[in-house]
This record gives sequence, structure tokens and C-alpha cells, in this order.
Amino acid sequence: MLTTSFALPLEQWRALEQQHHARADALTAGRRARAARGQTHPVDDFLYNYYSYKPAVLRRWHPGLDTRLQDAAAEPRAQWRWYSTEQNDVVVDSAAFVAEKSLMLTGIHNILRSTANGRAQYGCFGLHEWAMVYRESEHRHPVPLRLGREGTDAVVEANPLTCTHFDAFRFFTPDAVPLNRRPLSRDQQAATEQPGCLHANMDLYKWAVKLGPLVPGTVLLDCFELARDIRELDMRASPYDLTGWGYAPVQIETADGKAAYVARQREFAERAAPLRATLIETIFRVTTSRASATRPKHGLPG
Repeated sequence: MLTTSFALPLEQWRALEQQHHARADALTAGRRARAARGQTHPVDDFLYNYYSYKPAVLRRWHPGLDTRLQDAAAEPRAQWRWYSTEQNDVVVDSAAFVAEKSLMLTGIHNILRSTANGRAQYGCFGLHEWAMVYRESEHRHPVPLRLGREGTDAVVEANPLTCTHFDAFRFFTPDAVPLNRRPLSRDQQAATEQPGCLHANMDLYKWAVKLGPLVPGTVLLDCFELARDIRELDMRASPYDLTGWGYAPVQIETADGKAAYVARQREFAERAAPLRATLIETIFRVTTSRASATRPKHGLPG
């Protein structure tokens, strides 16, 4: 277990937990209200459906590594998975987490680090969503195509497909797959990700969830907010007509639309960079500390 270096008094950590609950509840209010009414939303519901994380996941507050919650041993948190008690305090049991999740941590770290070190590319113009409906009579979202079937196909044929994100590429229609600049595969994901990609930056939310108690609650919610904002641009730049839902299109089939898309894409890359760096540092710290704790000590016998 990592040695904790920062202690939060009971009143302080409870206040932080309450603040986290309020922020998470505000972020998920629309989804929870729609779910209660049996309604759906073509943009806002994506993060919950695609990533399969319920609002309750966002609501659970974690202090993160190296933080001791004082006088918490009698709280339900003390029984949570990957937590342990030390006298009357509660800390994240990072050693148990690493022992169980070492392969996952290595995989996430490789993707995050490779993405951070990659050259940002801003020439995709969100055409992955267009490639997902190319030459298909049916599409994934129950909203009409803004340019119609033929107009949508014409945009794909007039612009190069330069997608770098496998989890977008895997939804391309069969006719769109060979149009991409390069074939993508799961085993090459770390090598092809790059920091300008909307979906690579959206995935920071997924990685933050997977890192569980290692990640402070503020970082998790920051990643969620970033993913939510990215998805809005993703769908506004898509071939779908979402004006009835209050979303003006980013017309990437025009020069002005392309410029507007790239400007927002750069903004998101700037927002994502420090969050990605935090996740990378978290994995590095916890795995390095674990390796140091388990490494045999060599020396002369006493």
C-alpha cells in the first residue's frame, strides 16, 4: 500500500464529498429525468450508452492516491472495494488495486502515453460519423440525415478519410473502410492514437472510470464534462439533422465549417492534455511504488 502523505479531517472530506455529489447530480440530472420517463436523447445519452457507466458511477467520490480520510473507519466507505482502514482512518488500497489490475494499468498507460507523445492531427473534420452511414440505407441514430442519402455519400467521396481512432473506425460501413487513409486495428491502437482526436480525448472519461479509486473525483468529473462537450461537437458536425433538438450544425462540408470544427478540436485537445497527464502520472506513481515495494533488496547479510 502506498504511504499516504495527505490527511483530510472528517469535516473537510465530508464537505468535498458533498460538493462532488452536487456536481455529479447536476451533470446527470437530464439523463436521470429522461430515464424515469422512458425517454432518450440522441446526443446526451451517448456517454451513458456507449461507455455503459450509470450516473451512480459519477456520483461516487474518491479522494485519490496518497490521501487519508480521518475518522472514516465507521463509514460505509471503509467496506468499499480497494479501500482499507488504518486505525480510525480510511485509505485507498492501491497495492490491492495494482495486484488485481496490473495488465489493465499497463494497457491504459501505453495508450495514454502514446497519445500524449503523438503529433496532434486536425484534418479529420469529424468524417468518422459520415463514414458510419456511407452507402447504407439505415443508420444508427433515429434522426434524419441533414443532406439526405446521396448528399451524405457525396461528402464522404469528396473528402479524404483520415480517422486514427479504432473505436470509431470499427463502425465504418463496409464501403467506407477501404477509404480510410490507413487500416486500423485493436492491437495497434496505442500506435495510432493522437491528441487531436475527439474520441481519444473523450475516452479520458473511460480511463478515469477504470482507474477507480486512484483518481480524485474532481478529475473524473472534469473528464466527463470534457467528453460531454466533445460529443456535442461530434454530433453537430455529423451528417444528422439535430436542429429539432436545439443543435445548430457545424457544416464540415464547407470551408467555414471545417475551420470552425478545427478551432473547437484544438480547444478540446488543450483541455484534454492536463487531464491525460494526470492519469499518466497516477498510473506511473502507483505502479512505480508497487514495484519498489516488491523488489527484492540485495545486500550483505547482517
